[in-house]
Amino acid sequence: MTIRKATLADLPHLVNFNQAMALETENKRLDEVTLTAGVRAVLENPQYGFYLVAEQQGEIVAGLMVTYEWSDWRNGIFWWIQSVYVLPVARRSGLYSALQGKVEALAAEAGNVCGIRLYVEKDNHVAQQTYIKNGLHESHYLMFESSHD
Repeated sequence: MTIRKATLADLPHLVNFNQAMALETENKRLDEVTLTAGVRAVLENPQYGFYLVAEQQGEIVAGLMVTYEWSDWRNGIFWWIQSVYVLPVARRSGLYSALQGKVEALAAEAGNVCGIRLYVEKDNHVAQQTYIKNGLHESHYLMFESSHD
């Protein structure tokens, strides 16, 4: 298995992963034009974040995105893990653990990361157990939003 930062060549895989994840977790169909532009924006603008992909035998089988949130309280940056997707045939093989491990290693290298966070659907108990198994814990914060899409 190889874990690496995604490049523009990975755009179609990342778009497909995001579409599959939205459909699977929220029964939501994402607009492909908007989604493609959004993924491309991250790949072309590292200040927004980055994607990691996992390859097995030359095939991309998993990916995730990391975005940034400045914390004035901590004078540091939280890294948010988002858009996690592992192909169904590759699940339960340690891919998410490897991806999170790479995120943690990159955060340690960056030196100004004060924490790693993610959010998960309230009913996605399988994913929640995966995150707990990998050392993450439930935050004491609730998430609220105002959506404009």
